[in-house]
Amino acid sequence: MERRSFLTKGLALTMAPSSFATTQRINNSEEVIVEKYQSGQPHKGKVLAAIQPHNDDVPIFAGGTVAKLIKEGYTGYLIRTSNDDHAGRGNTIGEVVLNNETDNFKVAKALGLAKVYDLGYRNHRMDNISIQELRGRLIFLFRMLKVDTIICYDPWGHYEENPDHYITARAVESARWMAGSSHDYPEHLDAGVLPHPVNERYYFARGPQLVNRVVDISETIDQKVESNRVIVTQGPGGDNGVRLRDRLAAEGKSLPMLDGTDETANRNYIKHIVLDIDSKNLRGVPSDKEVGNSYGLEWAERFHYIGPRVSQLDQFIEENAIDK
Repeated sequence: MERRSFLTKGLALTMAPSSFATTQRINNSEEVIVEKYQSGQPHKGKVLAAIQPHNDDVPIFAGGTVAKLIKEGYTGYLIRTSNDDHAGRGNTIGEVVLNNETDNFKVAKALGLAKVYDLGYRNHRMDNISIQELRGRLIFLFRMLKVDTIICYDPWGHYEENPDHYITARAVESARWMAGSSHDYPEHLDAGVLPHPVNERYYFARGPQLVNRVVDISETIDQKVESNRVIVTQGPGGDNGVRLRDRLAAEGKSLPMLDGTDETANRNYIKHIVLDIDSKNLRGVPSDKEVGNSYGLEWAERFHYIGPRVSQLDQFIEENAIDK
């Protein structure tokens, strides 16, 4: 039986195309915010951390949104929690680790991120580490970098099989919660690393999840494609377009989208097969084009978004306080 997706098709857009965001209702109750690209770098001065267990996680699920936020003025950092030391395209495990590290730096460059932090935990063994240790390292980074926004796996995502994914997600959420408190790791303060709250979260998942924000990535889809193309050691991107073209040629077949140079074949494979035609098989989520079309967009990514808390107290006081 097919598992039920928590994302249902939205209603038609009713606002002007130039608007930043619109609210749509799903199931006549829950709301989905459609977030569009804003020119003029309105987020200049803000900091985001894109956090992934493996070097292909952010590119696959959130590369377009990361690139969009960077274009809107964010300074961004890429944090990878594992060392990707698994069997891959390399002669030894050491070569695989080095190749994945190289790919990870290329991902950061493709998305416009300023620096990479590799935490180096063993691949697919992160459920054997101290989550408190990982949390402490993340708290330090969130404070030191003064992170305002995080993009990561959803700690409440359903049906997640990979321990690196859910351990990283849970550590990120608890670190985000604690980073703004002076009660936790007070020795940081003595070193000049002050508490800093992380107030905004874009959480993605591999499979069904609560979706309340859809981000228009039509402006940055090519950067998302590039961030997947540079990962040649693992993942569904890299040089898989050329590999498929060669396989089909050996069978006496061809796909016109894979014609041209090797780079063109790889880019078209990622854009039209990984992110669209075979997305559910390769990524476990609906096509970026399918998600976008549901909201009147060309390409889009979906998230469980949690924004800053807004106090209603000042407004209540303004409306209800009386002079004595």
